[in-house]
This record gives sequence, C-alpha cells and structure tokens, in this order.
Amino acid sequence: MYLKRKVDIFLKEWKADPDRKPLIIKGSRQVGKTESINHFAKEHYESVIEINFVRDEKYKGIISDGYDVSSIIKNISLIDPSKKFIPGKTLIFFDEITEFPEIATCLKFFCIDRSFDVICSGSMLGVNYKKIESNSVGYKKDYNMYSLDFEEFLWAKGYSDDTVIDMLTHMKELKPFSELEMSVFRSLFLDYNILGGMPAVVREYIQKNTFEGSLDTQKQLVADYKEDIRKYATGVDQTRIINVFNRVAPQLARENKKFQISKVASGARFRDYRGCAEWLADAGMVNICYCMEFPELPLGGNFDPDVFKLYFADTGLLVSLLDDESQEDLRANKNLGVYKGALYENMVSEALIKQGYKLFYYRSDDSTMETDFFIRSISSLIPIEVKAKRGRVKSMNRLIESDKYPDIRFGFKLSMNNIGHENSIYTFPYFCTFLLKRFMSDFRPTEENAE
Repeated sequence: MYLKRKVDIFLKEWKADPDRKPLIIKGSRQVGKTESINHFAKEHYESVIEINFVRDEKYKGIISDGYDVSSIIKNISLIDPSKKFIPGKTLIFFDEITEFPEIATCLKFFCIDRSFDVICSGSMLGVNYKKIESNSVGYKKDYNMYSLDFEEFLWAKGYSDDTVIDMLTHMKELKPFSELEMSVFRSLFLDYNILGGMPAVVREYIQKNTFEGSLDTQKQLVADYKEDIRKYATGVDQTRIINVFNRVAPQLARENKKFQISKVASGARFRDYRGCAEWLADAGMVNICYCMEFPELPLGGNFDPDVFKLYFADTGLLVSLLDDESQEDLRANKNLGVYKGALYENMVSEALIKQGYKLFYYRSDDSTMETDFFIRSISSLIPIEVKAKRGRVKSMNRLIESDKYPDIRFGFKLSMNNIGHENSIYTFPYFCTFLLKRFMSDFRPTEENAE
C-alpha cells in the first residue's frame, strides 16, 4: 500500500523542469524518502540505478578514477554489468549518502553533463550536510521531507482534495464548521497525533483500522534514533545528546516549557551542552523554538539562541514516550491527561515546521506574559496562542492592545473551538493548523485594512 505524499507532486514538477539539477531529498529516518523516490522512479524512467551506500559498501569505490560522469558509470558497470545507462531515460538514485558524503562531489559533473537524472537521499543528512553542501554548492537542488502532515493523513484515510479545499474556504470566509464536521475532523486529528506521521505507523493503522502495533513501531523508531546518536555523534557528546533527547518529553510536560539544561543531568552546565539541541535538530529528531528578545519585527535577528523550547519533530514520538498509564488512557479513551498542553503545542509546532515556518515564542523577563508561537505577514507580527482548554488569551490581548507593540495588530488562537473572530483575535480549530500558510497567502485582516 503506497501512501500518497506531497513529495510526489514536487518530483513530477522537478522532472518537468528542462533545467533540473541533481536533487537531494533530506529528512529524518523512516519518513518515507526511499519509498517515494522509488515509486516516482518506476513511473517515469525506463532504467533506475539504485545504489544504497549502507547496503552495498562496495559502491564507495566508484569514485576511485575521479568524479566525472564517464568514470562513475564505468565503475558502477564494473561492479554490476546488468545496470543499464540509457541517456535521457535513466535515474541514478544514490541512497544513504550520509555514509558516503564524498559522492556529492560528482553532482557538479552530472549537472553539467545532463545525460542522466540524479537523486540523492539519506537519513541524518543534517549532521554531515556541511561537507555535502561544500562539495556540490550551485549544482543541486534540495528538498526537505517530513513525516506525513494532516493533509497527507486525510489522503491516506480516503479523503479527496475537495475536503481540504472546503476546510480552507471555511477559514477564508470565517465560516464555522457544522457540528458533524467538527466531530469528524477532531476525531481524525486526534488519531493522527496519537499515531504521528511516520508512514509505517500510518499504513498499519489504515490497514488494521486500529492502534494495534503502533506503539511498538514508535518505540522501535525511538530506539533507532538513539542508535543513530551513538553512531554519528562523537566522544562525550553521545551521552549529552542522548540526555537532552531523553528530557524533551518531561520538560514539555512542565508549565514553563523552556528547556533547562540544569534539569538534564546532575550538575549539567549550559556550556557543556552547547550544540546538543542543534545536533538533534540537524538530525531531524526535534524542532527548536527560540525565545524572542522583544515581540517585534524582524523575526530572524530578534531572538536569544541560548533560550529555547524543544519539540519532537513528530508528535507520535512524544506520545510513545509517555508513561504506560498515560499511553493506555490516551489510546483507549482519547484522554490526553496532564500532557494535554504539551501534546497540543507539539502538534502546532510540527504543523508550522512542515509548512516552512521557523519557530519563535516570547516570554517576558518577569514571566507575566508568554505567547506560544509567532509568524508574520508582510507588515504584521502575528502571535499564536495554543489553548488546551477553553479560556482567554490574556498575553495576546495585551500584545494587541498595548502601544508598546506596534507590529502586532491581531492574533490567532488555536483550540478545540470552532472558527471565530472577536476583538482582533481569529480562532481556528487545531485541525486547521496545516492550512495556515495557504490561508495567509491572501489573507487581508480588517485590522490591517483599518490603517
């Protein structure tokens, strides 16, 4: 059973570009990179040359005579003469290039030659990407692939694009969903977040129509991630990075979700752990949300790199790390318990990242005001509050109403509630978060028009 993915559309557009460059698809372990590339390749190429540098280490010798196209092809053919290189009809797929980043040097020559298309992929690419980038800068195109987002989950459940278009129309027209729509989408969204978006987990759920086996698959993935840390991190960093990874879930469960190194291990000091969170983010395991120094534009240069929150890149991984009692209650009764706030924030952080947003939050020095996330329009800074319960958004109201924050004119509240607009706050259900960027593309808030 193949799960339709957004990368399918991207790959077809890439293939249709007459000036296409070799492609590098980045993404963490088990997000479906290899499966999607092979699915695309079988439909669009007469010959597919797949080389996996983990499974077939002998192919690391193909650069022994140089990086030019003819030498690479000659050496691949020496190893396996059955491989057919048909100019204009062949895709060369270098998989697991993290194990052999030197192969990126040849992309320049394939880009110039244009006889064959090339796609590279691999897990943990972020860790070795500086070397890959320096070897191929200007001669390749990058694509970041993630686990399934909610739209892809809806596709897997059999919903069409019309369903998503209708959801977006509701947002644009600020038209509340019906009770039936709210009930169905809430249930689907909660199932999606219990499972996470890893294809193996979602596929098993679709086929069985039950959560059976999903926890085991999630826990195995966590174990694989820790093994990757031991494999790719060096020296004492291995232990420190694993310590940070292990503390993400417990720290998210706290009311103040700022990640505190002092809580990672006895006697832990920030300077000893510098770079550990960034390593995990580069590996695609976590997302970092930086604290803004002041809620104003621009976002990029207005944050403290040493103050941040950590979220899992896939909410299903967070769910798999909950205690056994919470696991049982969540899967059997859909009760999020004490982790409700952490789970909803992680859901939103994941959806924002998958749309291409970077993560920022704000907490005042006196801790009297905190806003979960920020995005921006052309002229406004937009606070986003995530409400696990029905309630007011005091911090957002202060940001909007005070003259101290001229860049903030309105805000978004994401909650279990229906669509609404009141006092410069736009409310959307959680399950609409994946549509936020499309909504923003032509959104003209009344608060900006009034100026």
